[in-house]
Amino acid sequence: MLEFGTDGVRGRANSELSVEFALRLGQSVAKTVSGSTFVVGRDTRASGSMLQAAFAAGLCSRGASVLDVGVIPSPGVAYLCSRLGLPGAVISASHNPYFDNGIKILGPAGTKLSPEAEAAIEAGIPSGDGDGGGDEAVGTITDSRHLAEDYFLYLAGIELVGRLDGMKVVVDTGNGAASGFARRVYAEYGARVVVINDTPDGTNINLNAGSTHMEAVIAAVREERADLGLAFDGDADRVLAVDEKGAVVDGDFIMAILAEFLEARGLLANRAIAVTVMSNLGLRLALEERGIGVIQTDVGDRNVFEAMRSHGLSLGGEQSGHIILSDLAWTGDGMLTGLVLAGAVRAAGLPASLLAGTAMQRLPQVLTNVPCVGDASSVMEAAPVAEAIGRTREALGEQGRVLVRPSGTEPVIRVMVEARDEGRARSLADAIASAIESLS
Repeated sequence: MLEFGTDGVRGRANSELSVEFALRLGQSVAKTVSGSTFVVGRDTRASGSMLQAAFAAGLCSRGASVLDVGVIPSPGVAYLCSRLGLPGAVISASHNPYFDNGIKILGPAGTKLSPEAEAAIEAGIPSGDGDGGGDEAVGTITDSRHLAEDYFLYLAGIELVGRLDGMKVVVDTGNGAASGFARRVYAEYGARVVVINDTPDGTNINLNAGSTHMEAVIAAVREERADLGLAFDGDADRVLAVDEKGAVVDGDFIMAILAEFLEARGLLANRAIAVTVMSNLGLRLALEERGIGVIQTDVGDRNVFEAMRSHGLSLGGEQSGHIILSDLAWTGDGMLTGLVLAGAVRAAGLPASLLAGTAMQRLPQVLTNVPCVGDASSVMEAAPVAEAIGRTREALGEQGRVLVRPSGTEPVIRVMVEARDEGRARSLADAIASAIESLS
């Protein structure tokens, strides 16, 4: 049986994530999550409508009703949940290939459920197809695709962005859930918009497109001589940017730019931001020079969210481009973040490359994924690996950083080393990787 990971349940559609499992999951959610009506949307995968139908049927068989909002970015479902005060779900596997899919459950505030709530859902999944609640306990499914317009109107009215007249912006929707939304949203602010990878066919989501394949947006920015490029993942909760020269502006640079932008307007709550351990050391050093604090969390947007909530922060995120602007939304929203970033570039009156270059300087960072057979924790605690990590930390001192952790989604151990010299970072990372490989 599939279990909840860092971003809902996820697996190969129609095999690991089967119709039967989606049905049973829906039944357990209806029993476990408080609410008689659920907002349910999906991305553009071919399996999305099938799995949404099964999940919605499970909800209805236990008396809950469903507002089917159709194809819509994940943050759009989160927005509607928050506005309507209803729980919800998104059928999406985010940046994964089309043949994967997933189901994310959201609470009535539009945020992810707690690990305890997810564990309760897992425990309540029927072992078979599951029984319904009887003739009197049947919910309904209502075609509510019109609610997507409410999400558009919300994005079109963010005062912080200002006007983007005269800016030329390339937007890569990755043939995902932002298809059909992004052009309208950015044009609403006066930008000249060039949209690429905006023709989903069910199998081309994230295919050589979007935030996991930046080559297309880089080429388009250069060809169009655009001021900025923005690339979303399949469900549009992440964004990576490209400056006018075609250089990638990742989540760390975006957060550095937005921190300064918000701070200048008195909107950076508690003068600090939350980042994960994967953020580049250069981000922390740049912010500390400006008197802005950095709260560091484990990997995962849920951890960023919790740190922001507990410390009262208005900005946080991940290097991957999952950015939370909590005064505007309590979830990552790629289109929203891209709008505010474009507004920051326009307000600065500088090319995006110069703005990013003055916001922070990246320390060379080497990331290696080492295949791991067996228990990753045991491998990491083994003497050869522990000693290699210790030697690396001693060698780097305060001039770098090492992070070794098991992946939450793949059978690999991720080795990350930062140093002021890339060659040194690579050799140190290779030494740790070799120690791990010696145990395979």
